[in-house]
Parts: sequence; C-alpha cells; structure tokens
Amino acid sequence: MAKSHYQVVIAGGGTGGLTVAAQLMGQPNPPEVALIEPSTVHYYQPLWTLVGGGVFPREQSARPEADYIPPGVTWLKEAVKAFDPDNNSLTLSNGETITYDYLVVALGIQIDWHKVKGLPETLGKNGVCSNYSYDTVEYTWQNIRTFRGGNAVFTHPSTPIKCGGAPQKIVYLADDYFRRSGVRQQSQLNFYHAGAAIFAVKKYADALNRVVARKGINVHFQHDLIEVRGEAREAVFLNLATRETVTVHFDMLHVSPPMSAPDVIKSSTLANTGGWVDVDQYTLQHKRYPNVFSLGDCSSLPTSKTGAAIRKQAPVLVANLMAAMAKETLPATYDGYTSCPLVTGYGSLILAEFDYTNQPKESFPFDQSQERYSMYALKAYGLPAMYWNGMLRGRM
Repeated sequence: MAKSHYQVVIAGGGTGGLTVAAQLMGQPNPPEVALIEPSTVHYYQPLWTLVGGGVFPREQSARPEADYIPPGVTWLKEAVKAFDPDNNSLTLSNGETITYDYLVVALGIQIDWHKVKGLPETLGKNGVCSNYSYDTVEYTWQNIRTFRGGNAVFTHPSTPIKCGGAPQKIVYLADDYFRRSGVRQQSQLNFYHAGAAIFAVKKYADALNRVVARKGINVHFQHDLIEVRGEAREAVFLNLATRETVTVHFDMLHVSPPMSAPDVIKSSTLANTGGWVDVDQYTLQHKRYPNVFSLGDCSSLPTSKTGAAIRKQAPVLVANLMAAMAKETLPATYDGYTSCPLVTGYGSLILAEFDYTNQPKESFPFDQSQERYSMYALKAYGLPAMYWNGMLRGRM
C-alpha cells in the first residue's frame, strides 16, 4: 500500500532518479524512499544516435522500468502535477498529495517540438526526422539509407539540450553512409547551428573543425530553426546575428528540437529565472529549500546535460543528502564533470571530457581529441553495459 509520507521522495525515474534511488538503498541505513515515475519503459537514449545511423535496432535501447526500481523503493506510477516545497509536499497526476522530509528532483528535460512552427505536423514524414524520440528515430535511418542525393539539412537549437553533441554526430554518420552508398558526390550536407562555435571546449572544437573540413560539411552558425514547411520541403531559420530569416530547401531534414525545463518545474518556486531547479552548482542542494536536491537535465547546474554528468553528480547528491538528514555539514563537491562521446563516423569517435571551467578532464592516457575506434567501441558496447548493469544498480 502506498503511503502519503516518505523520508525521501524522488521525482523522476530516468537516469538521475534511478541512479540516486539505487545508491540510497545501498547505504548502511537506507532511508524510506518513494520514486515517482509514470513510464513503464526506460530508455538508454545515448544509443539513439547509433539507431538513427542504422547500427542498432531501437528496441535495444528500451527495457522495463520495473526491472530497475531498487528493492525497498516504493514506485508511484504517476506524474508530478505540482510542487509545493513551502509545505514539503507535491501533488500527483491522480490528485493525491505526497509529503516528504527530503525531495530529489530528477525530471529530466522537456522537448518542445511545438516551438518550431509546423514541426509536430510533419515530423516522421516529408523527410523530416529526429533522433530525439524513440518514435521517430527509425525514420532517421530510413531517410539516410534511402537518400539518393540533394540537400541534407541538420539543426542544433539555441536552447540548452540533452547530449549537446548529438545534433552533429548524426551529420557525420550520414556523411559516412552517403560515401559508402555512392551518393555523397551528389549530396550537400548543411549543419545549421544556433551557437557561435561547434563545441565549447577549444581542444575538441579544433578537432571537430578538422572533421567538418575533411568531410566537406557546410556549417552555418547562429542559425536557429523556427519553422518547417513539410510538404514544400522548406526549413526556415532565424539568423541570430542579423535577425533576418533564411528559407532553405531540403531533401532530408534532421531536427534537434528546442528544449526547456519541464513545465511543472517552471511553474513552481523551485525554479530559477530560467525555469531550472535552482541548486548550488557544487553541492546540488537547493539554494532556498535546504531539504531539496536536484541533478541531471532539469537542474540549474551549468554543465552539459548528459548521462555521464549524472554519473558524477549522483554520488555527490547522495553523500550530501545523507549528511543533511544527519544534520551534518555537506561533505561532497561536484566539479562540473561531463562527457560527450562524439561519433565522427562508423568506427570513429572523439571522447570529450571536461569540467565547469571547460578544461579537458580526460580518463585515458592518450589524446582523446583524436578519432579512435577504441572509443567508438566503448560508446557502442562498453557504455551501455556499464549503464544497465552498473550505474542504474548504484555501482559507479
């Protein structure tokens, strides 16, 4: 029987929520934990780039959520409808109120397809695809493998996004496949990036600029997708420097959609002015509600939103949460570590690892800005196994 009060409530059963739940239950005296998550399927989303590139079937990225709810954790199969941190409570989608001593917010990021005019209506047809959804990722591969030449357009939005390298990884895989299938000479690859640089860390940006030059990919910075006209096969971009609009014809369009904090967070007092859960970037404790912690994509942590970041955030959050419950000084510090495995083709990858200062923080005793098969193999085979069998089980 579900209760109405728990020592610790975890909002969200994605990567962050499950990892924290598993680590909490591994403590010598684990607290009473409830986890709120409506989905019955858990997705390993980093695999979707390779699904879109035809390497794996999408089903390989999905497993039952129930298999990863730690023993001893109460699973509330609902969504969070509203937060009320002033009263240490939240409301579920079924109308029930749950109260807590401590709250962990791990709701991930919200994909805002609707913020690009015409995109929801044409996504999944008219050559418009995206790796950012389990339902649409197979259509990316369909577009790539049936492409016979023309203009292949790829986008990167102006908002924060999860897996910031994903928008360009699929460009490199498409280029590689087009070469193998003999259509590259009659194809143009155009990457419209709303930012001012291809990557935030200079070491990796320099390497990626060499990849782009070698592959003959046209990169257009400070261009943000604002409209898709599916039947006309036109994409409309806003030039962020001149504020002029640019209309581009496409034969294939891969969209990385705009994203934001979940609306339920934006509308609560947990949010900062940007809508993210307002936490201290080193302790992961809320700046105004000391019994609230947050990690992952929905948090205000100023680092890339990746599963690798959560792998380093979760132990810090758990250590500090347990200390807070014991009325002790928070002992752990997060340095902003994140990682982005940048696939540059079939069998090649640059493994970017860095911290809050945008300085490389590499794990291996070689130059990780070099394209390597070993790092591709780690991405394709090693990291998924570590995720399912280690990270989600609380073993880091």
